[in-house]
Amino acid sequence: MPKKRSSGGRSKGGKGRSGMVQCSFCGAQVPRDKAKRTTRYTSLVDSRLLKELKAQGAQVARYRTTKYLCISCAVHRGVVKVRGKEERKTAPRRRRRRH
Repeated sequence: MPKKRSSGGRSKGGKGRSGMVQCSFCGAQVPRDKAKRTTRYTSLVDSRLLKELKAQGAQVARYRTTKYLCISCAVHRGVVKVRGKEERKTAPRRRRRRH
């Protein structure tokens, strides 16, 4: 059978077996190097109130939430796109972070 990806869809290299993580949405056990990780910063304060407080110079705490997604959930939620055969041979273009 032909091989679809040279990496097998993983970022493991020659490390051997990697640990498992649970998908945050469907609960599937996925190898850590295959799962897609999304990190979001969230604040407990409402966004409009946060803007006013920052204008006054207040510091508002925010906390980081990390979610692991299996590939099927990542495709379904638009975290990764389905790419064609030629496009899979190259690394995907990274989105620039906005500050």
